[in-house]
Amino acid sequence: MKATYKKYILNFKRPSGTSRGVLTQKETWFLLLHADDRCGIGECGILRGLSVDDVPHYEEMLQWVCKNMHLGQEKLLAALTEFPSIQFGLEQAFLSLESQNPFELFPSDFTQKGFPISINGLIWMGDESFMLSQLEQKLKDGFQCIKMKIGAIDFATELSILKVIRDNFTPEEIELRVDANGAFSAADALEKLQQLSEFKLHSIEQPIKPNQWESMAALCKNTPLPIALDEELIGVFSVTEKKQLLQTIQPQYIILKPSLVGGFGGCREWIQLAEKYKIGWWITSALESNIGLNAIAQWAYTLGNTMPQGLGTGSLYTNNFESPLEVSKGKLYYSTTKQWKPNLIQDLCI
Repeated sequence: MKATYKKYILNFKRPSGTSRGVLTQKETWFLLLHADDRCGIGECGILRGLSVDDVPHYEEMLQWVCKNMHLGQEKLLAALTEFPSIQFGLEQAFLSLESQNPFELFPSDFTQKGFPISINGLIWMGDESFMLSQLEQKLKDGFQCIKMKIGAIDFATELSILKVIRDNFTPEEIELRVDANGAFSAADALEKLQQLSEFKLHSIEQPIKPNQWESMAALCKNTPLPIALDEELIGVFSVTEKKQLLQTIQPQYIILKPSLVGGFGGCREWIQLAEKYKIGWWITSALESNIGLNAIAQWAYTLGNTMPQGLGTGSLYTNNFESPLEVSKGKLYYSTTKQWKPNLIQDLCI
C-alpha cells in the first residue's frame, strides 16, 4: 500500500464571522491510499487557533503517516492521539479504500434510499442586517432548527434578533440554538444566560472559554437553559480524563466534531460516556469540504440520533467538490441522482 497527501485551500463565498475572528479561507489536507487499482480518500482538516493539532509540524506528521503505512491502521491511530484530524482522515481513507464505492463509507438508507438527516440552519455573525437576512433565507429554505452564532457583536443587538424570531415563531415552530464559542466571561455568563432564556432556546454552546471546569460546572448546575460543551472536549484524549470532565461539569449536552476529537473512534468514546451519564449529544461538522462532510453525515445517520445535527456547511465555499449532498427544507440528503465530480480522486492524486 502506498500513501500520499495533498493540501487544499477552501475559499469562503463570503467572510464568515465567529467570536474568534472572520474566516475567509480554510486549509485542509487529503490523505490518499493506493492499493492495486483502488484508491481511498480521507480529509484531514484543522481549524486555525482551535484544533489541538494546529502545530508547526502538522505536515511532517502527515509525511510520517505516509511513510509508515506498514504499521497498519490500529497502530497508526494509536500513534496519532494528539492529531485528531489526521486520525479522522486515516479512518476515512481506510474505509474508502475498502469500499466498492470510495465515497460510500457507511451504506445505509441515507446513501441508498434517499432518507434524510435533520440539520440546523447556521446563521453567521455579522451586523444586524446581515444576520437578519440570513435568518430570512433559512426560514424561507424550510429550516425548523436555527443555530445562531453570538458573542462578536453587541449583546443587546443579538437579543433583539432572537426577539424577532420569537415574536414570529413559537418554540414548537422553530427550535433555536445559540453558540457563544466561549465569548462570555465566567463572571457575567449566568446573567447573560438568564436574558437568553427568555427566548425559550433549545441550548447554548460553550458559553465560556474551555478549561474552566469549576466555573462551567457551576453554570451547568444553575443555568436556566441547557448548556452544550463543544470546545471543552478538544484536547481531552484519555477515557479517564473524558470521564472526569463529564462527571465534574455534568453538562446537559456535548457536541462532537470528529476532526477535533479523534475521528469516529474518539466520538464513540464520548457517546458511550454521555449515554452512561444521561447526557445528550449530537454530531457537527467542522467546516470540512464535501469529502469530510460526506463521511460525517453517513456515519451520523447510522447512529440513529433524530435531533437536528450540525451538518449544513457544504455550501460555504466557492471551490467545494460536486457531490450528491444537498440540503432541502432543513434536511441533508444524499441524492440518488447527483454524482460526485468525475475523476475527483484521480485529480487530487496529480
